[in-house]
Amino acid sequence: MANKATALILASHPGPTVVVTVVATVLGIGLGYSPPRLAILALAILLGQLSIGWSNDWLDAARDAAVQRSDKPAAQGAIGASVVRAAAFVALAAALLVTAVLGLLAVLAHFVAIAGGWAYNLGLKSTVVSFVPFAISFGLLPAIATLGQVEPAFPAPWVLAAGALLGVAAHVTNVLPDLADDAATGIRGLPHRLGAVPSGLLAFGCLAAATILITLGPGWPPQPLLIVGLVIGLAVAALGVVLLFRRSPTRLLMQLIMTCAIIDVAMLALAGQSVVV
Repeated sequence: MANKATALILASHPGPTVVVTVVATVLGIGLGYSPPRLAILALAILLGQLSIGWSNDWLDAARDAAVQRSDKPAAQGAIGASVVRAAAFVALAAALLVTAVLGLLAVLAHFVAIAGGWAYNLGLKSTVVSFVPFAISFGLLPAIATLGQVEPAFPAPWVLAAGALLGVAAHVTNVLPDLADDAATGIRGLPHRLGAVPSGLLAFGCLAAATILITLGPGWPPQPLLIVGLVIGLAVAALGVVLLFRRSPTRLLMQLIMTCAIIDVAMLALAGQSVVV
């Protein structure tokens, strides 16, 4: 039973799931959420990410098995695809129910964000618009937090744009290490069509642009701590470009994007209520 539980956890894509949950939690802190409401926000986002991760492993089980993906429990037979599928639907329902506690607007935003992840897994990953679900889902993440306040507020346009840019960057760098395996199983999203180096440049360009938006969005002159975040974010983007040209794309690029996402969200937290209209 313990092995099955471990396999189910690993099938959820725990790295990105935890990072996105932390991102939402930090946003909630910056917006002044009370501890109970913050816990609800974190749980809702966690469940939504679990649903997306499990749906990915369930839908890709046969394809992952064909290329012998050792990091996919369902493909390796460590857990049945039907179990992962059931977990995905249960997590989906639970995510929406928990988010409903935060209000109608928050649950609507979260529904669209989760739908973006599912749409990607269901087939958009194989199209030229493979980046769109990530742009939508990441772009709406701040909206879930701002709309989930006791007094709901819409996020400023620059916040939505920064989230969308981070989503595109996350999509591209997540795909880069798997270009060959994807090609062997018929997956041809935008990064596959562009190629490794152009895709990597796109990802880190989006990362840099998002960091600049977050620095300048709250107003001029920018806060000193936001300038520090800008310097770190641009340094991470530059490091990513260097690694892109010096070695084959690896999961390290995704880790760099997630690291910068945390930095950017910390910057958003510093901006406080400046993130809302």
